[in-house]
Amino acid sequence: MKLPASAIETIETWRLGFVATCAGDRPNVSPKGTFVVLDTQTLAFGALRSPRTMENLALNPELEVNFVNILTRKGIRIRGRAEVIAKGTKAFADLFPRFRALWGDLCDRMPAIVRIPVDECRPLSSSIYDLDGDEADLTALWKSKIAEM
Repeated sequence: MKLPASAIETIETWRLGFVATCAGDRPNVSPKGTFVVLDTQTLAFGALRSPRTMENLALNPELEVNFVNILTRKGIRIRGRAEVIAKGTKAFADLFPRFRALWGDLCDRMPAIVRIPVDECRPLSSSIYDLDGDEADLTALWKSKIAEM
């Protein structure tokens, strides 16, 4: 499935995706902050601090990733079947420069890159929009709250 331009913009602006995996009867959700859009149909993240995520993907490669614009409270949910690419392989070496360009030396700690061909991409939004919430007002509110921090 081809990612819409708005989805690519959200991913590349925020980079933080919440990855949901499941192997057995207990789901796992883990934030991953190293997302890269490889092309209009594929994304990837560096497997840092990911022991449970990687264990689950070894047993069940199906996952969902949610990206949320914290100002608008809108985002996207992406589903796919993960491919774990281990350090030391040609595929890893081919992808690694894309990560290095964004995160520098942090990438040296990545034992793998998780590549996700996109099977499904759907929008998500906060329940505030059920009450006729206004995106501009919500953005202004959250910018104000962040400034107060």
